[in-house]
Amino acid sequence: MSEKEARQVAESARQTTWDRPSFGKELFLGRLRLDLIDPWPRPDPAEEERAREFLGRLRDYLTSEVDGAAIERDARIPDEVFQGLARLGAFGMKIGQEYGGLGLTNLHYCRALMLVGSVSPAIGALLSAHQSIGVPQPLKMFGTDEQKQRFLPRLAAGEVSAFLLTEPDVGSDPARLATTAEPTPDGTGYRINGVKLWATNGTVATQLVVLARVPKAEGRRGGITAFVVDGDAEGITVERRNAFLGLRGLENSLTRFHDVFVPNENVIGGEGKGLRIALSTLTTGRLSLPAMCVGAGKWALNVAREWSAERVQWGRPVGEHEAVAQKLSFIAATTYGMETMLELCCLLADDDRNDIRIEAALVKLYASEMAWRVADELVQIRGGRGYETAESLAARGERPAAVEQLLRDLRINRIFEGSTEIMHLLIAREAVDAHLSVAGDIIDPDAGLDRKAKAAARAGAFYARWLPTLAVGKGQQPTAYADFGPLAGHLRHVERASRKLARSTFYAMSRWQGKLERKQAFLGRVVDIGAELFAMSAVCVRASAQRQQRPENVELADLFCRQARVRVDALFTALWQNTDSLDVMAAGRILAGRYIALEEGIIPPPGDLPWVTPVTPGPSTTVTPTPARRRIPPPPPA
Repeated sequence: MSEKEARQVAESARQTTWDRPSFGKELFLGRLRLDLIDPWPRPDPAEEERAREFLGRLRDYLTSEVDGAAIERDARIPDEVFQGLARLGAFGMKIGQEYGGLGLTNLHYCRALMLVGSVSPAIGALLSAHQSIGVPQPLKMFGTDEQKQRFLPRLAAGEVSAFLLTEPDVGSDPARLATTAEPTPDGTGYRINGVKLWATNGTVATQLVVLARVPKAEGRRGGITAFVVDGDAEGITVERRNAFLGLRGLENSLTRFHDVFVPNENVIGGEGKGLRIALSTLTTGRLSLPAMCVGAGKWALNVAREWSAERVQWGRPVGEHEAVAQKLSFIAATTYGMETMLELCCLLADDDRNDIRIEAALVKLYASEMAWRVADELVQIRGGRGYETAESLAARGERPAAVEQLLRDLRINRIFEGSTEIMHLLIAREAVDAHLSVAGDIIDPDAGLDRKAKAAARAGAFYARWLPTLAVGKGQQPTAYADFGPLAGHLRHVERASRKLARSTFYAMSRWQGKLERKQAFLGRVVDIGAELFAMSAVCVRASAQRQQRPENVELADLFCRQARVRVDALFTALWQNTDSLDVMAAGRILAGRYIALEEGIIPPPGDLPWVTPVTPGPSTTVTPTPARRRIPPPPPA
């Protein structure tokens, strides 16, 4: 499949309409729509009270019954932990009460994940993959009543689900999906064949969401389709449990399908809707990852604060030395920024009046990147003890803070559910959607003169109205946003910067036209600026709304915004002053082997295995010393 065809497949899965307002979309167009987030949204008091009771029980259970160090050491979540979480209802946090779940809001679900992740990120990944992208979420959004009645009560009670999209040779390019779902001759269902890689929960799941390609035929739409598949169905082989740098308790599989029968009634949303279902599911599903990142930031702040106050060097606590003080300041401000972005996205998702596809993607991108930096700074603050394992620290009588584990566990969040590079492109595509809507045919090489002429007329009318709004704005008024007190100046900066960002995007469209999609480094910086501006807006509104109850939050918001403004200025400079073109040329030379002499003097990895696992259509021939499939016994009756 060509690059153009691959882009067309991905584009066809996008939600192309904007039926509800989006703060992020407006921000990239140079419009600071504070009215969409101010006043700060408030959760329903009844839901707050109900969630508080559950979170209290969850905290007690995690504190008394879960040994995170043992999970890390044994690379396994014990069966009794699965059973305990099931008794609490943790597998049904996002499943409606009418199906036996808790029906928590996005806000309280994410708070639960923060709690769980602070004890064991592997358990956080288990619960997140099960509910955020596994069977419950796609069925909640696209399932039939019959499907919901059939599957959701079982999943709320403690059965585990998984989401199977990635394949050995298919990552972020769904157009190359090779797993097939052939309709049966009798018309009662499909036969699935293929291999799925990196299926989180795949070794323990009893219900799977599987994406497979249905062939097109007369009277049949075909295309990539989502199925609910019984994990014990005949023909499914869980070939191995994969092992990783971090999340050592993760139950992640390589799973093979050989003529696996799936009945028609297990199709989610209809044939050809699989990619759209996956993307829609990820909009709110992505909020679980920043929840884990926020929890990691809070944990890092706790360790950094206590250590920096207690550890003395050159006659003073290390936290009083400027080099460490900067790191402490960064950890605190960044954690507040991440938490605020996440809380805002959750509240916007819960009121269901806003389109948060850009905001949810921004907070996933931002939190995964910044949490990694937070963990790295914590390792540096702790010095040698940051590099030493918790088990080793405890063995010699010191407090076992698992700092190096935090770094390892967090690294996957920059890859999970859309890598940083893919998130940049996904968000950038939405950010320039208004431009492509009016100018698409102008830059489309396949468009004829008639289409180009019509597009030019539409673009002229759009830009005649829009461009003048980018010249002058509220941010240039010294008294603007006065209600925000000491934070008003930061909002004026956001308003000015958002217009500058929109002008930069327009200039790039004019300069590169259709080639802009290949300017991935430029687009990445545009998105990163937008993320910082979104975060600054959120912290200013939240801190101002809470200044009576939490006056210290105004200080944190001011600190965060001052640090963010430095980053934004650097990103604006790098938009036009960079080595992007040189880097691309250098990469071409590297791929051609021009600098291969630079690799001399080392012993490379073994060369007798392929870089990508070969996929064979038939049944597995892999031999494993122990079964990769793991059976979790149900919890005993209460």
